[in-house]
Amino acid sequence: MTGLDGNEPVITSYALAPSRAIAVGGTTYAYRELGPRGGIPVVFFVHLAATLDNWDPRIVDPIAKNRHVLAFDQRGVGASTGKVPDTLEEAADHAYELISALGFEKIDIFAFSMGGMIAQDLIVKHPDLVRRLVLTGTGPRGGKDMDKVVGTTYWDILRATLTRSDPKEFLFFNRNATGKPAAKAFIERLQERTLDRDQPIDIKALRTQLKAIQKFGRSAPSDLSAFTQATLIANGDNDRMVPSVLSEDLHTRIKGSELIIYPDSGHGAIFQFHDRFAPVAAEFLAG
Repeated sequence: MTGLDGNEPVITSYALAPSRAIAVGGTTYAYRELGPRGGIPVVFFVHLAATLDNWDPRIVDPIAKNRHVLAFDQRGVGASTGKVPDTLEEAADHAYELISALGFEKIDIFAFSMGGMIAQDLIVKHPDLVRRLVLTGTGPRGGKDMDKVVGTTYWDILRATLTRSDPKEFLFFNRNATGKPAAKAFIERLQERTLDRDQPIDIKALRTQLKAIQKFGRSAPSDLSAFTQATLIANGDNDRMVPSVLSEDLHTRIKGSELIIYPDSGHGAIFQFHDRFAPVAAEFLAG
């Protein structure tokens, strides 16, 4: 595929997407973009403790085939400077700051887990910014048991440390005959990019993000009935991090939303079922 000028090839592989940076005020935001330019971009909002290197290429690449895709490091994480925000509302303000600096007046959002919480806070403040919304493995502000993410996360980090595994193998996937191979395959795919990788999040930043999720979980709910965006919600039927029932809750609160629950899967169901979910998400975002 060639670029708008007819010569420059369009990169549609996330593993090859160039890392870029933009200074906004005193903060430098790191981001990667790929796919054909023009039209409404799809901005990816990443999960707890994640950097740019935590997006599954099997999810990003099918969307970037026909859309301008942008993923970014939040403040104080990966290659972005500044301090990790104490609340997800602040994180939403930072996302808006970056999106505005890049000159985007309308976007679609693909969000996973904590990214979905930040995306909701962004839309509450800027309802006209977002056209279409994909919320995966996430839940609403004030959702039941949302604040239990903290205990589950620390427990699974411990379990992973004792078995010399990646915590995402425990947090994202069922520990059974289908979940374990799916987890290993997912972790391998995250290593497909070999150059220009981010530094992992440090423990202080992780703790700050966990506290922000806890506050989000214990806050008064946002009025999601005001959302007018076409919304696709997806999760597994056994999400231990952000309980699956919260995806049902989101579906009830956001009028006209679509809900997909995958069987025998957990928080990372969209990665376990990437071959089924990526085409659905790409088609939905093309609507």
